[in-house]
Parts: sequence; C-alpha cells; structure tokens
Amino acid sequence: MAHNTEASLDTRIYTPYARLLKLQSQVQALSLLPHLMAQSAMSGRHSSPFRGRGLNFEELRHYQLGDDIRNLDWKVTMRTGKPHVRTYTEEKDRNFILCIDQRSGMYFSSVDTMKSVVAAEVGALAAWRIIKDNDRVGFIINHSDHIEYIKPQRSQNHLLHGLKRLCHANQSLGLHSEDSDSVGFAATISMLGNLGLKNATLVFISDWSDATEHDIDRLKYLQQHNDILSVIISDPLERRLPDEILDASTLVFGDGKYQLSVTEKHKLNAANAGLAAQSQSKLESLRQLMSIKKLPVIELTTDGDHIARFKRAVGGFSS
Repeated sequence: MAHNTEASLDTRIYTPYARLLKLQSQVQALSLLPHLMAQSAMSGRHSSPFRGRGLNFEELRHYQLGDDIRNLDWKVTMRTGKPHVRTYTEEKDRNFILCIDQRSGMYFSSVDTMKSVVAAEVGALAAWRIIKDNDRVGFIINHSDHIEYIKPQRSQNHLLHGLKRLCHANQSLGLHSEDSDSVGFAATISMLGNLGLKNATLVFISDWSDATEHDIDRLKYLQQHNDILSVIISDPLERRLPDEILDASTLVFGDGKYQLSVTEKHKLNAANAGLAAQSQSKLESLRQLMSIKKLPVIELTTDGDHIARFKRAVGGFSS
C-alpha cells in the first residue's frame, strides 16, 4: 500500500513526489555525455555516442544556384570536374525509455538511502533533462507485482504522470514485498523487444541482480538499433559482509523470501568470496556491453550522494 502522508516520509526510505518535482531545478548541471568523443558511427547532437537529432545524409547531386557552398563535396567535385553538393535532412526527435527498477530487492540499504530511492530519483532527473532537450520520454517501471509501460511523449503533463506512477511504485515497497515471477529482468527485455524500437535510447536503472548472461546477449541485439545506457546501483553489504556480523549471533539477512545467517569465520570468508565474484562478473559483463558504443557503466551506491555522482558520470557537474 502506498504511503499517503508525504510530509512524514523518511526520504532515505521513500522518495516523495515533491522531491521528484524539485529535481527539475538540477537539470542545468546535467547533459547526456557531451564530453565523450563521437566514436559511434551514429553519433548525434551533443557530440556524444548517442544518436539524436542531427543531420542525416540524403543524397549527392550537382551544385545548383543558391546551394550552400559549405556543403560542396570537394573529392567528387575534383574527380568529376563538376561541382557536387551533399544534401542532408534533419533527424526526427529522439525517444528515450527509462527502465526503472522498483522491485523488492531494491528496497534495501545498509548505508543511507534505499536502492529504490536512488533509482527513482536518478530516473526523474534524467526525465527532466530529456524533456528540457525537447525529446520524448517514456517509462518502463518494474513494480513488485507487474511491469508498467508508459509510451514516450514530449509533454510535461505526460512526464508528471510518469513520475506519479514511479512514486507510487516506490512508496508501495515494504518489508513484506515479494516479487512476482513475471517482473524479472528477462521480462523487461522481452517487452522492449516486442515494441520493435529503433533509434531509441534505453536507460536501465537497476541493481541488475537477476540479469543473466543470456539477458546481456539479448541487450546486444537491442543495441544494434538503439543506444543503451546502464546504471548499476549497489550497496557495500552486497559485495562484502563485515566481520562484525560474527559477533551478532541473532543477525539474519533476508530478501523477503530467503534468509541467511553467518556465524563462523570460514563461512563468512566463503560468502564474501562469492559476493565479490558475483559482483565483479556482473560489472564486467555490463562493461563489455557498454564498450561496444564506447559508453561508461554508471555505478551508484546507497551512500546518499547519488544525484551528484550521476551528474558527474554523464558529463555534468555537482552544484
């Protein structure tokens, strides 16, 4: 059940709708990767690897009176002895889909801020930037019991509707939340595949906890016609359990479905080795995926500094 009294919310645990609205004021310090070199063959505006509004080559033809001399193709002109110009058409507006994880596994933090809050706020910040750039923004929100798709549109009212739905998903999480079998990462990729997207930017904001190697391979297929930006949110406790838990015999870790109690040093070491290997393997798979388009994997944590970190990672600056 959603928490209705926003004024009483602990903003480390739940994000208020008003907070998502206020993030609009921070988009001036944010742009989508303008500092990266245009390594992709399909780079667009901002001189980044993202496709976007720009100029598409249309045809090569003879020079006509009134043509812009800057469009002369000097190689063809020299070869044929007759002036030729290259003509261009402007690309259509860009579609962005923000895939924001609000499943039960995201309702966790051992430091400051829940992973679900980090995902919701970073998603909202990106959405405001997209609308400011006059592009279309849509959402895929993974609730604990269903996946919600909101079609991309260029409208602030549409954005506000998306943020309300995101806020509802965030505030519906709780200690007893348990995920349905139909809301996994694979289901999200299947939904995207069925949309038949081309020339879109897909932004995944999640802990990527259940993303398999097969899922990553399917993302590579989507990446043939679209751009993908991956944001991975982690908590220190997911990478290494502290030695102190050996002194807390009653301390039990759980995810709403399974529980783990560690009371012996060798078991703790084994658990930490497994956690570190799993975390590194996931990160390496994402880095390989993102390296195809020369894009970074954006790593965020639950330390409460996620907004500033995200802005720095995508080429902005923290204010």
